[in-house]
Amino acid sequence: MIRRVGFGVVAAVCVMLASCAPSRPDHPVIGAKNFTEQVVLGELLAQEIEAKAHLKVERRFYLAGSYICQQALVAGRIDAYVEYTGTALTAVLKEPVNRDPKAVLDTVRRLYASRYRVTVTDPLGFENTFAMVIRGDDARRLHITTLSQAAQYAPQWRLGVGYEFEQRPDGLPGLSAAYGLRFAASPRTMDLGLLYRALNANQVDMIAANSTDGPIRAFGLLALEDDKHYFPPYQAVPLVREESLQRWPQMLDALDALVGKVSADDMRAMNEAIDGKHRDPAEVVREFRDRKGL
Repeated sequence: MIRRVGFGVVAAVCVMLASCAPSRPDHPVIGAKNFTEQVVLGELLAQEIEAKAHLKVERRFYLAGSYICQQALVAGRIDAYVEYTGTALTAVLKEPVNRDPKAVLDTVRRLYASRYRVTVTDPLGFENTFAMVIRGDDARRLHITTLSQAAQYAPQWRLGVGYEFEQRPDGLPGLSAAYGLRFAASPRTMDLGLLYRALNANQVDMIAANSTDGPIRAFGLLALEDDKHYFPPYQAVPLVREESLQRWPQMLDALDALVGKVSADDMRAMNEAIDGKHRDPAEVVREFRDRKGL
């Protein structure tokens, strides 16, 4: 039921975004998906544009997943958001999985420009791959650290996933085939923000999370090693509409200042400051920018 309702909501929002004439505010609009890291990255882009380009920036965060953000970008409802190259390649562009980071970036950059008139800027400096996460106690008790080792225990386990991961070409179907993963029941599909709660409450035994999530370290969990290198690279890159760059060319200079500035440890720390310490994302981003001399 949760899965059917979730997909229904996504489909309805896609139709709405595609059918409504986009508004044309006199300032850039930055979007973000509906999880902590995306809000941090959206806030980072917004603050940098405000500081460097001296433009008012509107924030439209919590736009569900990649499909909604993509529709919003193409329809002109937002001007930019941060995407991950592997997600762009497989989930948006529907291209075959490729595990070469440079080749993936080059393909994504070329196809976004030709299909959508969207500029893919240089990476922010970190990669956020999918991470199959289990409780630390289970990992120690069973002496497992890799997905190959975990496959033998999966038939006794329950799996929790986000809405996109269950259907994505780089998601659960391919991962299950690569590792021979079979679970005790169909995956429990839920909002990304509920995954860690379900794992800690023993409602599920493994979740499809993200490698830079703060709760992994905070809760003493283990991200299993992708020892067969199934997942493609997922470098974080800002996507910007070419029309927006023509209207506000100073945006590009602001985004260029962020190239290579965010490490995976930086991202984990900011995620944990918000998820674990319940701090305000805008304040966390301001402190990060101060530390980096931005």
